[in-house]
Amino acid sequence: MERKTGCCASQLFGCLCHFWRRCIFAVLSAGPVPNHIAFIMDGNRRYAKKRNLAEGDGHKAGFSALLSMLRYCYELGVKYVTVYAFSIDNFKRQPKEVQSLMDLMREKIEELLQKESIINEYGIRLHFIGNLQLLTEPVRAAMEKAMKVTAHNNQRVLLLCVAYTSRDEIVHAVQESCKDKLNEVQSLKEGKISNGVISRIVEGSNRNGMHMVDQHSFRDYLNATNVFSSSSVLKGAKDAEHRDGFFVHTNQQQNNGQETEIISCNGVIDSSEERRNKQGELSAIKLVDIEKNMYMAAAPDPDMLIRTSGELRLSNFLLWQTSTCPLYAPAALWPEIGLWNLVWAVLSFQRHHSYLEKKKKQS
Repeated sequence: MERKTGCCASQLFGCLCHFWRRCIFAVLSAGPVPNHIAFIMDGNRRYAKKRNLAEGDGHKAGFSALLSMLRYCYELGVKYVTVYAFSIDNFKRQPKEVQSLMDLMREKIEELLQKESIINEYGIRLHFIGNLQLLTEPVRAAMEKAMKVTAHNNQRVLLLCVAYTSRDEIVHAVQESCKDKLNEVQSLKEGKISNGVISRIVEGSNRNGMHMVDQHSFRDYLNATNVFSSSSVLKGAKDAEHRDGFFVHTNQQQNNGQETEIISCNGVIDSSEERRNKQGELSAIKLVDIEKNMYMAAAPDPDMLIRTSGELRLSNFLLWQTSTCPLYAPAALWPEIGLWNLVWAVLSFQRHHSYLEKKKKQS
């Protein structure tokens, strides 16, 4: 009887708390609400030490705090939540602790996929962000399964940064952008005869407009740009001149190395300036190329970053994406974070919203 009474009281208290949260969030929703909040979950080990717990117990308490915070964010109307779960630098910790964290991560991922979990309750799509090749095979398999199972969810998104640092992300994006440009150049090698135009592009080492990762990639880039440079192609172009009666003009210049040479068979002679423009469009890596290859390309930039334990450092987290993002740092350790910490963070965001929007437009 006492157990039944206690269960009813617990349910009633839960309903009252939920109603109270809805009232608070309704008031907050009168102002701008962040679309994307990022969290640095700092203080799990200090929490365990403070309460004389094992280090693993501190991270377990941190996972419970994460579930509560996700519920608050999604009830408020936040669509994207990103959490800094495990840094590449954390691999420097004791092997036993790292292995314990990997086992805990795999266990919690499996919990998230259960039918009654918050993932299914709110229709959350999971993204694991970072250099996942650094993780063990069982952990990677669990992550791939979680992303596949939740791929159909589109209401809310949870991004978990694992084996992540911002510097590693930027290096990865630059490398992938170089590969993309190399593929574009190589595509010129395969079928550049269209609309009666034959182009031969020869890049000199002083004019490639792009720093390659190593000497081999650099040579591949130069080789790829030697399009239609064989004597047979040039002979074919001359034959086409006499056969079709088109005017062919070959303009070749030497200036501190080989320059772009365009053989035009449609009666148009490209100026050297036009050739330089075409070359620059092909070889230059632009901002949009870098951003599309970021790990975080799956979500818009965060509107607000919250780091617990009172620390004001970014710790190599989202350095590229937080140039105009406010940082809120409550003194509470991560397992201690609660509803009121989120409320004060959102109020701070709303107070500075107009100024931040102006900065975004200027950047």
